[in-house]
Amino acid sequence: MNTRITKLLGIKYPIIQAGMSWASSCAALPAAVSNAGGLGVIAAGPMYEDDFKKVLLQVKRTTSAPFAVNLPLYRPGAQAFLDLLYDERVPVIIASQGGPKAHLARFREIGTKWIHVVSTIEHARKAVQAGVDGLVVVGAEAGGHPPANEVGTLVIVRKIAKEFDIPIIAGGGVADGYGIAALLALGADAVQLGTRFLMTEEAAVHMNYKQLALQTEVDGTALVGRKSLPVRMIKNDFAAHMVQVDTREFDHDDYAAEFKKSTLKQAALDGNVAWGKVEVGQSVGLIDSIVPAAALMEQLVAELNDARAILNRI
Repeated sequence: MNTRITKLLGIKYPIIQAGMSWASSCAALPAAVSNAGGLGVIAAGPMYEDDFKKVLLQVKRTTSAPFAVNLPLYRPGAQAFLDLLYDERVPVIIASQGGPKAHLARFREIGTKWIHVVSTIEHARKAVQAGVDGLVVVGAEAGGHPPANEVGTLVIVRKIAKEFDIPIIAGGGVADGYGIAALLALGADAVQLGTRFLMTEEAAVHMNYKQLALQTEVDGTALVGRKSLPVRMIKNDFAAHMVQVDTREFDHDDYAAEFKKSTLKQAALDGNVAWGKVEVGQSVGLIDSIVPAAALMEQLVAELNDARAILNRI
């Protein structure tokens, strides 16, 4: 399976485990995915610097394969994290929510590949002009922070693939190898899966979170906080609260205060899935099992090969 992304990153399969706050803010999941031939991704976003360094070193000890760190550039202390990634010669950075241009030169000097997360054509253009090595292109089906304009994965991936000659990792709405094949056919060079890897034994979220996700159908998520930085999450008490909030007039600060009454941490670590932000994508309705990450990788590759064979027979 040779694509521009597998060649660029030195991985066996065009399968990327999304950086998911708390779920992959650990060593077990990223290491397992990388050892199985995909690209495992540590989510640095919610971590303290000391905890992150411990996880980073543990991943380096437990896999000799390429791995990545996902870092939101807007987070407090981002520069200290970047300095650590430089010192530890991290092979791949997947950055989001900030401009990459000021950071690219020094990481290029040490051979680190910089992939930037985008969800609109405008953000893709800025990242390409800055000189990034590749893009993660996310559509509205994705969990976490999908595009507020609600353009779907099929459309935005194809649009960006037509507009820019750059390696693309597509994400949003995929939970199996057949979905991977579909996005590769659109022009993506690899596919990022978040919710499917969330539903593995190694993902570091509360079992309440995983059990609720298992019960959720494809129509069981909502885009919440549309007047702020919206998140896609399972419909629960907090989601219902925000639906009511969105019908009333609030100034910016008051609206933000309502949105911050719930956190991802409440759901992911404390197990409060009634009020916490249970962030998943629409693909949650395609998932019916919690499996080891290595077994999932084998399943995804087998399904992808099956889909390729079907396409070859058409």
